[in-house]
Amino acid sequence: MKCLVSVDPGLQASPASIFVQKANSFSSEIYLTKGNRRVNAKSIMGLLNLAIAKGETIELTATGHDQGEALQTLGDFLQQGD
Repeated sequence: MKCLVSVDPGLQASPASIFVQKANSFSSEIYLTKGNRRVNAKSIMGLLNLAIAKGETIELTATGHDQGEALQTLGDFLQQGD
C-alpha cells in the first residue's frame, strides 16, 4: 500500500513514536519501504533511520491475520495524522 505522508513534520520524534506504538498493537509483521530501504515498522530506530519527511511517498506492507486492520490504521495515521 503506497502512502503519501501528510503527518507534520513527517515521521520524526513524536509522530514516529506514536506510529511505532500503533504498529506494535498488531500481531502482523509490518514494514515500511522508502526507495530501496525496508525497515520493521515496529522499530523506532529503523523508522527514524528512514528520515521520512512530510510529502514523501512510502510503501507500507503487512503480513498476518490482522494485516488489513493494520494497513488501514497505519495508512490513515500516515495520511491524516489520526
